[in-house]
Amino acid sequence: MRLLLDLARGMLARRRRQTLVSVLGVALGVAFFIATAALMRGFQTYFISQIIDVAPHVTIKDEMRDPPPQAATLAHPEGAVAIAGVRPQDRVRGIRAAGDKLAMLEAMEGVAAAPVLTGQALLRYGSRDVSVSIVGIDPARHARVSNIQKDMTQGRLDDLRATANGLVIGEALARRLGVGVGDTIAAISPRGVALSMKVVGLFRTGIQTLDQQQGYALLKVNQVLQDRPNVVNQIQLRLRDVTRAEPLAREIEARFGDRTESWEEQNQNFLTVFVIQNAVMYSVTGAILLVAAFGIYNIISTVVYEKTRDIAILKSLGFTERDIQLLFLVQGMVAGLLGAVLGCVLGAAMIEGLAQVRFGVEAPSGTDRFILARDWRVYVLASAFAVLAAGTAAVIPARRASRLDPVQVVRGAA
Repeated sequence: MRLLLDLARGMLARRRRQTLVSVLGVALGVAFFIATAALMRGFQTYFISQIIDVAPHVTIKDEMRDPPPQAATLAHPEGAVAIAGVRPQDRVRGIRAAGDKLAMLEAMEGVAAAPVLTGQALLRYGSRDVSVSIVGIDPARHARVSNIQKDMTQGRLDDLRATANGLVIGEALARRLGVGVGDTIAAISPRGVALSMKVVGLFRTGIQTLDQQQGYALLKVNQVLQDRPNVVNQIQLRLRDVTRAEPLAREIEARFGDRTESWEEQNQNFLTVFVIQNAVMYSVTGAILLVAAFGIYNIISTVVYEKTRDIAILKSLGFTERDIQLLFLVQGMVAGLLGAVLGCVLGAAMIEGLAQVRFGVEAPSGTDRFILARDWRVYVLASAFAVLAAGTAAVIPARRASRLDPVQVVRGAA
């Protein structure tokens, strides 16, 4: 084996320029793979962590996944008659027996629950009007299902209790309205109810839809504003083990009948975009590595062509077909391995370089730098793919070399 390694090293050393180009091609592919993955995964991990932090893991809504059939349809299930001008039967919105359901949910192991009433409202301050979603909460209970308190930049959720008609809004929404803590604004619901509400706190989650379009008030206050006394339209849950969200949502929906969504289902569009982004990233960087592997294929093929007589001599000296295959496979694997090691170093350097880049403008994440994920598994994946691609590229010329007939080679040379 040592002899094979020495021969492989000698063949690579004699073609230093071509070998260097191939190694650099693999290294650049690995480096771009690592740097791109750090950028993509950094943003995705931050976004998902913010969702899990701020939003409930499971949400029970006051609706049904499949709307029940109307009375006219039940009366004539066969559809033998034509019915016109039938007014659909309205269902009173709101979660029924919400208190009993809350008690059952809180009795579950590792589950915290909180009642919520959400509704639209128009916030007016001076000549500025902004349509927002007002979330009516019980601050003590809501603190167990959401980490919004840690995103508060001014005030606390508990200040909602200390102030009549208190309101907590996002910093971005406050800028749109031109208000700050202590200012009083008008809130008007679709039912026509108007309340004067005092801003008692500001928050910043880094998620624009929340920071610009959402506010928090006491549950009782929002029930008055929405003209829905003693009604809740959501029960929000937080789990000790977030991976249980999807199966628990299905279990609760089957038990209560209310539409129940996990955080994955509620953010399915974003998660689908992330899957597409990752597919594009892996395809592009994979293509770069395949091009580099093709360079290795060319080098090994050229060596086989130029060393035909030497291969014949080796076989006549007793080298088997397997030995010849290994001789050229080792060359491809060595080039791939060197490229992978160099690529990991370059990739780490690129990540550190990106970490120093400043935008000059603070992003929604609260930083003016790239959010980067440093994961050793990405290095392993990129290196494994590079070595595998290089080894695969060397297989075809290696097999061709092993099948050379030394007698035919000598006759051809003669």
